[in-house]
Parts: sequence; C-alpha cells; structure tokens
Amino acid sequence: MGGFQAFSTGVVVAIVGFFSSFPIFLAGVEAMGATPAQASSALMAGGLAMAASGILLAFWTKTPASCAWSTPGAALLAGSAAATEGFSGAVGAFLIAGALTVVAGFWKPLVRLAQSIPGPITLGMLAGVLLPICLTPFRALADVPWTAAPILLTWFAVSRISRLFAVPATVLTTLALVLWHNGTLPMPDHILTQPVWVTPTFSLPALIGLAVPLFIVTMATQNIPGVAVLKANGFTPPPGPMFVTVGAASILTAPFGAIATNLAAITAAMCSDEHAHRDPAQRYWAAVWAGVFYALFSIFAAVVTFVAASAPPMAMAALAGVALIPVFINSATTALKDDATREAAALTFVLTASGLTLFGIGSAVWGLLAGCLVHLLTLWRRK
Repeated sequence: MGGFQAFSTGVVVAIVGFFSSFPIFLAGVEAMGATPAQASSALMAGGLAMAASGILLAFWTKTPASCAWSTPGAALLAGSAAATEGFSGAVGAFLIAGALTVVAGFWKPLVRLAQSIPGPITLGMLAGVLLPICLTPFRALADVPWTAAPILLTWFAVSRISRLFAVPATVLTTLALVLWHNGTLPMPDHILTQPVWVTPTFSLPALIGLAVPLFIVTMATQNIPGVAVLKANGFTPPPGPMFVTVGAASILTAPFGAIATNLAAITAAMCSDEHAHRDPAQRYWAAVWAGVFYALFSIFAAVVTFVAASAPPMAMAALAGVALIPVFINSATTALKDDATREAAALTFVLTASGLTLFGIGSAVWGLLAGCLVHLLTLWRRK
C-alpha cells in the first residue's frame, strides 16, 4: 500500500492541508451567514469531498492527484457580502460554481475562457480579497494584544524554520489560548458531526457576485495549477475527467454547506516528489493516505468548530489572517510583477480591497471587470 514513505507523506499532507486552512474555510461560511451547526456540517462535507475525490482520482489515474477545498474561494467568501437570501443563497452559488466546473471538464472553451483572464488580474482580485483579512491580526493587537500577539509571534517564529508547519503551529497556540480563556478544553454534546441540509436558493446577484468569481478563482488558482504540478512531476493526468470529478463532488456536498472542491497544487507537489516514494508509479498512495486522514479529521469537524467558537474574541480571525499572509504575498507579488499588466492588476487589487458593493454585487466582481477593461484598453492603445 505504498510503503511507509507514502503513508507518512499522506499524514503530513492531511495535517498541513486541513489545519492550515480550516480557519479560512470557517471564516468563509460564517461570513455567508452559516449557523454553528451549518458551519460544522460544511466543514465535514468539505473534508469528506476532498477525501473521496482525492482517493478516487488517485486510484483511477494512478497519479498523486491530491484534492482540497478551495482556500482562495473561502477567502473570497470571507471578504464578500452575504447573499440577500442568507446561507441558502450562498449554497446556491456553490452549486452553480460546481456545475460550471463540471461543464469545464466536458467543454474546453469554458476552461479557455477562464484562462483568457490574465493571471495577474485574477491574482490582483485575490490579493484584494485577502488584504482586509490579513490586516485583522495586526488590528487586533490594539484591542486584544494578549490574544493577537501570541498568534503573530508563533507564526513568525515557526515560519523562520518551516513555512509548511507555521500555520499548524499557530493552530496549537490558538488551542492553548482557548484553554487559557475557558480554563478547560470545551467539547460539544455530540463529538461526531451531524450533517445539516440547506435547501439552495438562486438569484442573479448571487450568480454574478459569488458563483462566477468562486468558479474563476478556483479554476485559475487551484484546478489549472493542480494539473500543471502533476505534469511538471512527470505525470499525465486527464484534466477533463478530473475537473468533472471535483465539480461533481462540489455539487453533491454543496447542500450540506461545503465550498468548492478542487485539485490541489501545494499538497499535490508534496505527494508528487521523491519524498512520497522512490518509485513514481507508487506515489499515488500518498494522495490516497492523505484522503483517508482528511476523512478522519472531517468526522470530528463538530469538535473543531465548537472549540473555534469558544476561542477568545478575534482569535480565529487573527488565525485566519496569518494563515493567508503567504497567499497574499504570493498573489500580490505575481500580480504586480509584469509591466504589461501591472496597471490593470493594481486597479483590480485596489478596487477589490475597497469593499465596494453596487447593485448587490461585491467588489471582487467590480475589480475583475475594471481590471479586464483597463487591460483591453491598454492592448488596443498599443495596437
């Protein structure tokens, strides 16, 4: 079953993948209006979706096709206004985004359309979404210094040694703060997570303001790079069927609150190199074991969300903020790197970060539209 190398790599991937991003996932669904029970259900469904998708694709394609929930998508939601229909409107947007991913798997022009938006503009939008979230831990220093300072210091100190384990270490610090704040480790009445069905509702503002940006940011920053990582490591995955698989998983789990499921890039790289197995043909076992542990962690999502809800004020917001700092740095740096797209990407970044909402549509969409318009006008002027 892949040997000890694949097993140990899978365990590390699951720990890093789950505990580095669950605060962002929770921030995203809570910003959309999820109740504590719905947030627990969403976390469980999202974890089970990436577990099942990763195991299925690994066995089917014999490639280390690790899957994840859309961390950039969760960050997008955390920085967006909730749908007027509440969490049911967000669930409707999750369903549409999953359906678009399935269509992209069958119909290549949709993938090309997503790719036609210049990468720096998409990353400018992502950086604009992330900026207010990343500012939170520093703003918290003034209001709750005894909460924010340990989180920031732990992240900074551990990241000097290992960026991979910086956020999991910060999660442990936050857990210590929960113990200090409550005097004990709070536990829910039911350790096993209860699924909560949310009947989706659909609206044009949610389609434009949530579903389409969620699809674009997930395709551009997760699905397409995930395929590229596997190809760079010598594997030949079939992109179409893989997009269909993660899109179908998104559709099936959306009514339980889960955000989009996608192909992973960072954890796929961890499963694809020689540390996972000396024999490339056996490296898919690392993705299988990661899926197994994702499933185990997800079953106890109720404990995770209950403990998170018991944290000191602003602790979880600070934790989500430091977890996204590396993503923000990478997004902002890449967005502003190229002279040809710098102006458009900068405008996208600033407009998205402004939080502007017009006609029920959030700043991420307006930033993306403005950036694309400026880019097209720049190309026309040069011609």
